[in-house]
Amino acid sequence: MELLCLEMDTIIRALPDPNLLYDDRVLQSLLTIEERFLPQCSYFKCVQKDIQPFMRRMVATWMLEVCLRGTEMRGRTLAMNYLDRFLAVVPTRKCNLQLLGTVCMFLASKLKETRPLTAEKLCIYTDNSIRPQELLEWELVVLGKLKWNLAAVTPNDFIEHIMRKLPLPEDKGGGLVGGAGRSLNMELLILLLVCAIDIDFL
Repeated sequence: MELLCLEMDTIIRALPDPNLLYDDRVLQSLLTIEERFLPQCSYFKCVQKDIQPFMRRMVATWMLEVCLRGTEMRGRTLAMNYLDRFLAVVPTRKCNLQLLGTVCMFLASKLKETRPLTAEKLCIYTDNSIRPQELLEWELVVLGKLKWNLAAVTPNDFIEHIMRKLPLPEDKGGGLVGGAGRSLNMELLILLLVCAIDIDFL
């Protein structure tokens, strides 16, 4: 008997766990834990001197564009969480904002995606304005400032719980599986990504 490993371009995901989705304690825990991962103040008033809200919006829009080029988007709200948490504690120069956004996408991709983005690919997305070595050096800086606490709860984590509670018919996303349900999940995910661009949704 011959064993073959066939690589495929499609990404196979595990089905949602009904034991987690039908237990309201899980949702309550997510809501409680989420508070720990939100910036505690408006960092434009108390931390950032060089960066303005419109600059954050520009970087967030660019991050969304990069996200839409990729095959997976699950780590993008997490990347925005890292960006905001870092900016809430470290005064940053505006010339380093895109580098910071790139590092945050790199970290979130490693944590959430089955095929993480490479440093080289991310540098290409910046029109090679940053080098892979610079990205790797900043990765350690960001990890240190976030105290290596990367498993943040983001709006993304609530999608399946929201879907379960909506009074939708089975063919429109009600239930746990199905093409329409996955399509509605993706639409909600894109909406969350668009909301993450605006600082007012923090």
